Amino acid sequence: MDELFSNAEFWVAVAFFIFVGIILKFGYRRVVDGLDARSERIKNELDEARSLREEAQALLARYQRKQRDALKEAEEIVEHAKNEAARASAEAEAKLQETIKRRTEMAVEKIARAEAQALEDVRNTAVDVAVEAARSLIEKNLDQKKAASLVEDSIADIENKLH
Repeated sequence: MDELFSNAEFWVAVAFFIFVGIILKFGYRRVVDGLDARSERIKNELDEARSLREEAQALLARYQRKQRDALKEAEEIVEHAKNEAARASAEAEAKLQETIKRRTEMAVEKIARAEAQALEDVRNTAVDVAVEAARSLIEKNLDQKKAASLVEDSIADIENKLH
């Protein structure tokens, strides 16, 4: 056994085992506590990530619902605008037809007035021409003696008509 205690390799092995024992006695708890703390921290991070993921999914679903609602509202607005445009077009068409009818009636009335005025102008011109022709004929064909005779006959005729 002397040989065993004098052997350097024996003492290195003993020192190694003592060192490992001390490390295990004092360092084991620290290592285990550190690993447990790290494990707990990783677990908390995973829980937080899971919670954030669920929150993000809920937020995504809410925004998708809002987008669908906005699209539906936009379609309703477009449909309403189309209906309003059709109504305004029909209203404008009716107003246009009414304006055309009113202007046509005014044009017909104006034409009728112009025709009546032209007819009256023609009559007046015909009367003026007839009077001028009669005056001209009377001047040519009627002498002083005949004129006096006509005046006396007219006066007598008036007296007979009045009595």
